[in-house]
Amino acid sequence: MHCEYRIESRGKGLCGGYRRKLYFPVIIFVWVLCVAPKASGSTLLGANPTSLSFGNVPASCRNTLTVTLSNPGTDNVEVSQVVVTGGRFTASGISLPLVLAPGQSSALSVIFAPTTTGSFTGGLSIVSNATNSPTVVSLSGTGVAVQLGVSAASLNFGSVTMGSSSTQTVTLSNYATTSISISQVSVNGAAFSISGLPLPLTLTTGQNATFNAIFAPTASGSLTGSIWIISNAINSPTRVFLWGNGAMPAVNLSSAGLSFASQTVGTTSSPQAVTLTNTGNAPLTTSSLGVSGPNASDFVQTNNCGGSVAAGANCTISVTFTPSARGVRTAALSVADNASGSPQMVSLSGTGTSSAAVVSLSSTSLAFGNQPVQMTSSAQTVTLTNTGNAALSITTLAVTGTNASDFAETNICGSSVAAGANCTIAVMFTPCATGARAAVLSISDNANGSPHTVSLSGTGSHDVILSWTASATPGVMGYDVYRGTNSGGESSTPLNSTPINGTTYTDGNVTAGVTYYYVVTAVASDDVTQSANSNEVAATVPSP
Repeated sequence: MHCEYRIESRGKGLCGGYRRKLYFPVIIFVWVLCVAPKASGSTLLGANPTSLSFGNVPASCRNTLTVTLSNPGTDNVEVSQVVVTGGRFTASGISLPLVLAPGQSSALSVIFAPTTTGSFTGGLSIVSNATNSPTVVSLSGTGVAVQLGVSAASLNFGSVTMGSSSTQTVTLSNYATTSISISQVSVNGAAFSISGLPLPLTLTTGQNATFNAIFAPTASGSLTGSIWIISNAINSPTRVFLWGNGAMPAVNLSSAGLSFASQTVGTTSSPQAVTLTNTGNAPLTTSSLGVSGPNASDFVQTNNCGGSVAAGANCTISVTFTPSARGVRTAALSVADNASGSPQMVSLSGTGTSSAAVVSLSSTSLAFGNQPVQMTSSAQTVTLTNTGNAALSITTLAVTGTNASDFAETNICGSSVAAGANCTIAVMFTPCATGARAAVLSISDNANGSPHTVSLSGTGSHDVILSWTASATPGVMGYDVYRGTNSGGESSTPLNSTPINGTTYTDGNVTAGVTYYYVVTAVASDDVTQSANSNEVAATVPSP
């Protein structure tokens, strides 16, 4: 209440009738104006509901109800204090100071936790700057004796892999002095169920009964539920709260397919690997890991996964390819497990190629030209290279053909040439007679196109071989040979272009059936001075 006190006084002015500021006080009347506080209605705090009844709560248990605080006004409301009376009641859920803007609300939890039996009352007083502060909510509840007890008010099953289940035992006990009849049991939460509790069930005083609570997760993540037991006990319904975590493995493969390069039939490729990672939150159990498909036997897998892969872990599976036939070969690596999408598949493919040696010759023909009869030529060579992917087995290597005896071969090939290796075959020509001579170097082996051949050719020709005794005269640098077809008619031009540094000379440019005459001179070191002719010799070239 606000009161204003006012006094009015009036006076008459002195001194010739004009008004002065000095008044003679005369009390005319006094009044008191009392005004009640004016509530603008702009700062209010609402509470809903304004009373909470917790009903029957077993001693040593608790029950929680909610009060919603709201600001229906036009100004902010600041809650500075929450006071709870009654001894068995407490409040939680807000932090002070709490400021509610116009139209805003906040939930406040009130807990009733009787420790003994009996009726209890209390109050919730919310102190704020609202004009209706404190805002009061009345509280009431009754603590009752536990008649039907449970061995656990809550069950935590922990993490359970989807597709499997976990079971815990719950014991019901009759603490009452009379029998308790259990008429109904309901389970909330799709992942939870019970078994082993026949209904209706009557428990005499002191009697116990057990049943199974089962957690079989249907989804991953945290899952909750409850069991409600309806009976004629004072503390009915009796509740058991349920918690569990649904765990699920998940498979990630580093590759959906392995493709092998062309591989020789019967040989094994280098391994290729695929990494299996368990990206889920539960162990991955592998029941089988193998290769299946049209050409399963061509692929072999080796893995370090074992029977289980922990959440977040990985393992490697290696695969090799050993084609049993030519052409495209396919199969699939199959991993059967407890993850979604099982079995996990990795496609496998490769191409089998022929296992064969391939012969490559540096030359397919050797031409020796003219060669004196019974004289052996210098060697010519052929290089044999095995360009295939298998060892070359040589059965025979020989010279065959019309004049086979005029040619001889020497080789370092032996009976086998490894893939990618080579060897050299040397051939020499010793004509047995004059004229064209021909033969074939033949190589029989296990490569396609066997036998592999090199044609051999040469011409046999007669020659005249001269030899003499070296001159005893000092300063001789060599010898010149002169020839003619008549005795004493040798040419003045030597057969040799430069002095011969030796005591033999072969004249291969002769004609069969012709008789040739020869003399030799010694040539001095000045390459000008020559000795007299040696004695003349004659040689007749045989006719063919």
